Amino acid sequence: MGSREEKVRPIVFSGAQPTGQLTLGNYLGALSHWVAMQEDHDALFCVVDLHALTIRQEPEVLREQVLSLAALFLACGIDPEKSTVFVQSHVPAHAELAWLLSTFTQMGELERMTQFKDKALRHRQNVNAGLFTYPVLMAADILLYGTHRVPVGEDQKQHLELARDVALRFNNLYGPTFEIPEPFISKGGARVKDLQEPTKKMSKTAESELARVMLLDDAQAIMKKFKKAVTDSLAHIADDESGQPGVTNLLNIWGAATGRSMEEALAHFSHNQYGKLKVETAEAVIAILEPIGRRYRELNTDRSYLWEVLQAGAAKARERAEGMMVRVMDRIGLPLERQRFRG
Repeated sequence: MGSREEKVRPIVFSGAQPTGQLTLGNYLGALSHWVAMQEDHDALFCVVDLHALTIRQEPEVLREQVLSLAALFLACGIDPEKSTVFVQSHVPAHAELAWLLSTFTQMGELERMTQFKDKALRHRQNVNAGLFTYPVLMAADILLYGTHRVPVGEDQKQHLELARDVALRFNNLYGPTFEIPEPFISKGGARVKDLQEPTKKMSKTAESELARVMLLDDAQAIMKKFKKAVTDSLAHIADDESGQPGVTNLLNIWGAATGRSMEEALAHFSHNQYGKLKVETAEAVIAILEPIGRRYRELNTDRSYLWEVLQAGAAKARERAEGMMVRVMDRIGLPLERQRFRG
């Protein structure tokens, strides 16, 4: 008999696109929480390269970015002994389930997706069907593994709601098949904003280099960006997102980087000196990112190890995904050639 301590852990799935380097916001708002979640969850973390294809990619650049992002996952603390780390396109069931789920998704639901509207405006020369059905592929990513929890930011909540709606619709028709995923929003989640336009989220696509801190920026670049961060002329340090968004952004970043609360941040910076706030925030960020950069450079030069990790992760993911695909196909009446996989 197994130990009573071997409890079934909740399943968590998340991923990131291999389109450009990740930002400090991606780390403090997502990756750092992935690292923590792998300790008490059955965790799957994926380089979602199929999602990246809604925008034209240079083939060699995309291949390089897939491996580089995998290296960055590991450098940030994702442990392949604790988590399943893989590339989306290495598990064909993601695309297969997306097609099946598209027949349970209504056009009106996709038309309401705000991200589609935003991206269609920014990429008018290439408003492709993949951009429109992107949320269905995201639903497949999540539902394929019986995911219980999905770490999401504000910009992805709508997509998760669609995944839940599609899963419920399928279950109501064919019986319990999919787990209904819940959003996971960390209590310590940092809202990292643009350093030049602090009312906006920090983004890797921001026009100004000074607006964003990238995970692989060196110490000099990080210090420069924080010293030039927009604040105001009030000479008063307060947590006031509407009145002092730049100052509040720096306080949030310092708190997330040091593990301190907003109350502790306000007490620490009660001197009301913006210069010190900027420098100390930069120093706290450098203390986090320098070890990540060193580990990344080691991993990114050891491509054989990276491939071993990704191949092992894909094999585990394919085995898990196959069980779900057999169940879904059986439910909807598709003839099963995959009898050997049925449990």
